[in-house]
Amino acid sequence: MLDSTFKHSLQVTTLVFGLITGVVLTISTNSLLNWIKKKQDVVDKTEEIADGIVGLIGNTPLMRIKSLSEATGCEILAKVEFLNPGGSLKDRAALNIIKKAEEQGLISPNSGCTIFEGTSGSTGISIAIISRAKGYNAWIIMPDDQAEEKYQLLEKLGATVEKVKPASIVDKQQFVNLAKSRAEQFGKHQGVQQDVDNSRKAGFFANQFENLSNTEAHYYGTGPEIFRQTNGKIDAFVAGAGTGGTISGISRYLKPLIPSLKVFLVDPPGSGLYNKVKYNIMYSPYEAEGTRRRHQVDTIVEGVGLNRMTENFNTVHGLIDDAIRVSDEEAVAMARYLVREEGLFVGSSSAINCVGCVRVARQLGPGNRIVTILCDSGQRVSLH
Repeated sequence: MLDSTFKHSLQVTTLVFGLITGVVLTISTNSLLNWIKKKQDVVDKTEEIADGIVGLIGNTPLMRIKSLSEATGCEILAKVEFLNPGGSLKDRAALNIIKKAEEQGLISPNSGCTIFEGTSGSTGISIAIISRAKGYNAWIIMPDDQAEEKYQLLEKLGATVEKVKPASIVDKQQFVNLAKSRAEQFGKHQGVQQDVDNSRKAGFFANQFENLSNTEAHYYGTGPEIFRQTNGKIDAFVAGAGTGGTISGISRYLKPLIPSLKVFLVDPPGSGLYNKVKYNIMYSPYEAEGTRRRHQVDTIVEGVGLNRMTENFNTVHGLIDDAIRVSDEEAVAMARYLVREEGLFVGSSSAINCVGCVRVARQLGPGNRIVTILCDSGQRVSLH
């Protein structure tokens, strides 16, 4: 009897010891495995270090504009492009244009090559920054009626700045045409006798209006970023057009993936794109004889608006659903509203985009998600 009891007690003790040992071994093994996994994750994780200032371009955040969303009942989201190192979304196009030129062997860094561009400012600033970082010279030709801050910044970045009077695109002295001719003539005065380094010097015309590397930057960059950040849940996209590269690239990427997406163009006074989208006629009433105060567009808004079709804008044919005309007064009111309600100090092209979002929200009704672009800050073009 005692022997039987002893054996039973021994079996119970052995069983309990085995269970305790098993639990301890399991916990220890799991702890060891988790420790190894964490160490492996740390080792395997890619270092997030940008390669120079060029590595900072793109992957900008998408923010909810709280005040506009609450006021309209729609979720209004904005891609904050003024956080690019050059202060605007033009960094994307400028970088891709230069990269493609390098791939085609048109230019090579640190060889005396000069990049020429005709611009109202922001693209020139982007080109100046990227040129400095990659080993090129920048020569920027601008209308002489732009914000003084743009000229000053370009000069500080080491770019050659040439100011010209605003003129029609058919005029050889128009700033874009002049940039092209300057690039074509670059280096010809040096003569036939050149050493190896000089022979590599080239003048390259960036040609942001017609160079499709512009729209490709947004098709392969900005568009996919917006789709990823929203999980593809977007009801409307709202943007202006200066060269047409942004609205075309983003729309061409998003529309096939989101068939129900509505694309709206916002246009300032004096631009012909509004009528082109609405009625397929490139015309603005400000084009009438004796009515224009400026040669490009009759507005205080800089960087958007066109009175001609560009190769970049042509690629968005059939994808824009509607157009919205935004007045200067609305742009100023929106810029001041965003400072007061959001602490957002935006430029004129960003302001008209936000006005467009409010109009679209009213048209579509509450519950929709609308995405737009905050192109640049108000530090260069203040409406305040």
